[in-house]
Amino acid sequence: MTAPAIEDLRVTVATIPTDEPKSDGTLEWDSTTIVLVELQAHRQTGLGWTYGDATVAALIASKLKDNVVGASAFDIPQVWLANERAVRNLGRQGIAALAISAVDIALWDLKAKLLEVPLATLLGRFHDAAPVYGSGGFCTYSDERLREQMRGYVEQGIPRVKMKVGREPERDRHRAGVVREAIGDDAELYVDANGAFDRQAALHWAHVYAEEFGVSYFEEPVSSEDTEGLRYLRDRVPARVSIAAGEYGWSLPYFAGLVEQVHVVQADVTKYFHDHVRIEELLFEGTLSPDGRALAPDLSRPGLGLELKRSEHERYAT
Repeated sequence: MTAPAIEDLRVTVATIPTDEPKSDGTLEWDSTTIVLVELQAHRQTGLGWTYGDATVAALIASKLKDNVVGASAFDIPQVWLANERAVRNLGRQGIAALAISAVDIALWDLKAKLLEVPLATLLGRFHDAAPVYGSGGFCTYSDERLREQMRGYVEQGIPRVKMKVGREPERDRHRAGVVREAIGDDAELYVDANGAFDRQAALHWAHVYAEEFGVSYFEEPVSSEDTEGLRYLRDRVPARVSIAAGEYGWSLPYFAGLVEQVHVVQADVTKYFHDHVRIEELLFEGTLSPDGRALAPDLSRPGLGLELKRSEHERYAT
């Protein structure tokens, strides 16, 4: 088909309270803000979103919209490059990167819908499904809530769970014991410190987690910015433990270097965990659920396979 021009860009903000107060090793929060982009072309709507401050929406409206409206719905690299140039003097990381990402996701969703194919098919797939783990285990949780959530993941057939650590390290010994008892010996236990430790403390706790609780995956033991520290830990943690980082990376050169520093590179298109799963199920029709150990795309639906629940979105729109 002839590539249609993008007719309109709409950006909205919704702030949704968490189901209970949350904290990890370095941050506390009680709400999550989602910035939603809708692109219109040839009677189709492309959806894109990111999680960040409402200022992301203001930047999209002021700096990116004019690059998008009127552009070819199929020429995504050209629009991306124009957006990158538009934020040159603002700094390309942080809010600017979130804004470009939300627009980019909407562009790809729109193109796939116009071509009437799933986005997974348009981009091409290396695997039929992606292995998943159950994420949560926030530092604010009571033992009962921690036990309930982690056991619930395993009962769904998910063989890996991840909990937050690092806010009160000595208490984490007890919390990890609660989780290990709840999930049994066969499920894998992951921990995520969100950069709460320095190198030596992280190395100490890696041994504790592995030797006492069978932990096999330690995410962001030190800040993702401390790439030398990540490599230091990768080379010294127990053999059963994989060091992971990259959730807060912004650019391809960063990830190219990170490959040499960690066992697992985590490149997130949008940061994704318990709050975001809950929000996306609230706001979108067509969200996916894991089938046991993995998550597979729905190849019967074009694009991302999602439609906005407008009445729900309007309840929280700001």
